[in-house]
Amino acid sequence: MPSRRIAKVNQAILETLSSAMLFQLRDPRVKNVTILHVETTDDLRAAKVHIGVRGDEKVQSLTLHGLDSARGFLQSKIAERLDTRNTPVLKFVLEPNWLASLTETSADLHVAEATVSEANAAIAEADGESDDHGDESDDDGEFGEDDDEDQ
Repeated sequence: MPSRRIAKVNQAILETLSSAMLFQLRDPRVKNVTILHVETTDDLRAAKVHIGVRGDEKVQSLTLHGLDSARGFLQSKIAERLDTRNTPVLKFVLEPNWLASLTETSADLHVAEATVSEANAAIAEADGESDDHGDESDDDGEFGEDDDEDQ
């Protein structure tokens, strides 16, 4: 697991690249790109940017070439954002089955959400049953009948 500093740098790089690709990059080859995550080396000299691209292999290849040609522009945007001695050299890595794994993760989250809601319903039902029986007990409080002995 990366250190807190590296994790913050990775997040800053991801945000900067996302913003630059969305609003400033004018290369028509770069479209439908999702930045999945960023891995930066400990010395901040290199960063792997894992991306997913919607489309067939030709579109993915063109997008990867477009990103490689825009690498200098994107690195300059990162240099503006990060105040470090070195600006990481970007390497774009195409994740081929990212959409399938995203769909699988989404399905797993829906199953987990259903399990949690069933558990919450069972807990609420159990609390409702215990409250019905709990009202019948005689509770005199913290200082019940023992107060008379003090006088």
